[in-house]
Amino acid sequence: MNSVYRAVMDSSVNPLRTLPAAQRFQLMLFLSVMWTNIFCLSAGAWIWYGELIVFHVLVAAGVIITGLVFQQAAMTSAYRTYRHFPLKDGTARYDDVWGG
Repeated sequence: MNSVYRAVMDSSVNPLRTLPAAQRFQLMLFLSVMWTNIFCLSAGAWIWYGELIVFHVLVAAGVIITGLVFQQAAMTSAYRTYRHFPLKDGTARYDDVWGG
C-alpha cells in the first residue's frame, strides 16, 4: 500500500519527477484541489441524491485526469528544450542571461 501511495502522492517517485520543481508543485497542487473537490462534491451528492453513481463518476473522472497528467508529464520528460543543450562556446541562451 505504501508503494501505491508513493507512486501517486510523492512527486519524487511519480512521473512528475522529471519536471522542474515549480511545475511539479503546480501540477500536484492542481491535482490535490481536484481530488478535494471530487470528494466534497461526492459527499454533497450523497445527501442530495442518496446514490453512489455521482461518486463513482467523479472518482472515475479524477482517475482519468490524473492519469492524463501523469502520461503527459512522462511524455514531455523525454522532450528537452534548447536550454538542455548549451552552446559549445559557453554563451548564455535568451532566458539564461539573468542566471535563470
